[in-house]
Amino acid sequence: MREWYKIHLGLNTNQYGAVFEWWQGADSTKKGFTQWSPFSEKTKYFEPSAKDFMINYRVENLQGLVDQLKKDSVTIVDTLETVEYGKFIHIMDLENNKVELWEPNDAEYERLGKKMGSMTTK
Repeated sequence: MREWYKIHLGLNTNQYGAVFEWWQGADSTKKGFTQWSPFSEKTKYFEPSAKDFMINYRVENLQGLVDQLKKDSVTIVDTLETVEYGKFIHIMDLENNKVELWEPNDAEYERLGKKMGSMTTK
């Protein structure tokens, strides 16, 4: 799938999909990144959702958001994970879609991409 998008739509793909680079509206001197990742139709990654997709939202203050979501009785699928390029957690929405929340560290994300030799799609 990644190769098809590379050939036919010109995406700069890597082993995870493609990274789209953009400039932040609030501060146009800062880059932002959006990750596109196709998965095998046999993936279990989207469980416990029965859907064959997952949305990933970039958020600020993930811990504060998680605290509020818990108060609102939103289903939290796992625990907050912190890696060098940001923080992640998964929730379920009202239609049982798994949703990934990401508080990015864009500077580290860019460094990791360069280290991997990945190119972004602009």
